[in-house]
Amino acid sequence: MAPAVRDYLIVTASYWGFTLVDGALRMLVLLHFFMLGYSPFTLAFLFLLYEFAGIVANLAGGWLATRFGIPRMLAAGQILQIAGLVMLSALDPAWTAAASVAWVVAAQGIAGLAKDFTKTASKSAIKATAAEGSGQLFKWVAWFTGSKNAMKGIGFFVGGLLLDVIGFKPALWLMAALIGVILVAGLLLLPRQLGKAKSSRTMRELFAKSRSINLLAAARIFMFGARDVWFVVGLPVFLYAAGWRFVEVGAFLAAWTIAYGGVQALAPALVRRSTDGLSREVPNSRLWAGLLVAIPLVLAVLLQSPDLWRPDIVVVTGLALFGLPFAVNSSLHSYLILAYAGSEKAAEDVGFYYAANATGRLLGILLSGALYQIGGMVACLVGSAVMLVACWTITFLLPIHAGINDTKQAA
Repeated sequence: MAPAVRDYLIVTASYWGFTLVDGALRMLVLLHFFMLGYSPFTLAFLFLLYEFAGIVANLAGGWLATRFGIPRMLAAGQILQIAGLVMLSALDPAWTAAASVAWVVAAQGIAGLAKDFTKTASKSAIKATAAEGSGQLFKWVAWFTGSKNAMKGIGFFVGGLLLDVIGFKPALWLMAALIGVILVAGLLLLPRQLGKAKSSRTMRELFAKSRSINLLAAARIFMFGARDVWFVVGLPVFLYAAGWRFVEVGAFLAAWTIAYGGVQALAPALVRRSTDGLSREVPNSRLWAGLLVAIPLVLAVLLQSPDLWRPDIVVVTGLALFGLPFAVNSSLHSYLILAYAGSEKAAEDVGFYYAANATGRLLGILLSGALYQIGGMVACLVGSAVMLVACWTITFLLPIHAGINDTKQAA
């Protein structure tokens, strides 16, 4: 097996395990505290530091991965995740509501740092290994991203299942043990110099990205905000209020995310390729972004009808359809950031881009709790449509050829 393929498979397997735990953790926290009577906006607040920490972690993680190598950043993320899980397990039911929320928010902040240190390092590893991978960048990115999201979906189900079967604290300890095994395996198997290069020397250099990366980052903010505005708080609370059990809510979110990941992995077969890697891929991102806009708008209109049969079934059916264009467009974006990224500082470019991704999730989470509390699921869906229009508009500004400031990619 070629060294590049070996390293790619090791990083992918490591991230699978991490993502499984991350998905389970999100579901555990959401359902456990909803069961304790927390309002939708308070539930959203629990995830705020998680997402804000992700913005910082992506920027710092890209720089640190370039300076110290990708394996060290993977290990740093995994150690932080173990610390966050252990901290959450120490939560005392006798504490006041304010103390409990503060403790959970702090632990979620550590988990947010962990997730995005790990994500930035893992996706940067694809760029580093694809240089030796016979021009398979799009396929490698699509498979990595799709399989990762499938694992996240399984994590949602596992989180709901563990909460029902063994409870909150034992589930956290079990997940911490799994991350410990992954940590040791990565330290033993990955070459220490993977992804190491000369890092940016100033903050201005770190933020001075090319126009294409800046535009793609802006589109990413609105695209992932548009998903999380209904996905994180609105939909789980809506389904639970409609009579669904915890494990059923987790199972639907798991199925959606697994199917979404499967479509992401297959995206190269659904997108016509170009020899330059951009001239067909960028117009395709515009097409799929446009298709996304209609779905939440139609659902919002349908929910206005007082005679609508089983609104919960209508919503989950519509959002299942939403997953197809969202998955293809997400996979295209994940490819385009690596296509636009420079080869020497790919980790910094990827970190900057995923900081924008975390910004979108932060915005989506805030709006998910606030809009659901104000106007229910309809308000969440309208908010999603508005953000998707913004994403679609920005994609028309993306360059379809590598410019002066954009390093040409292996496509």
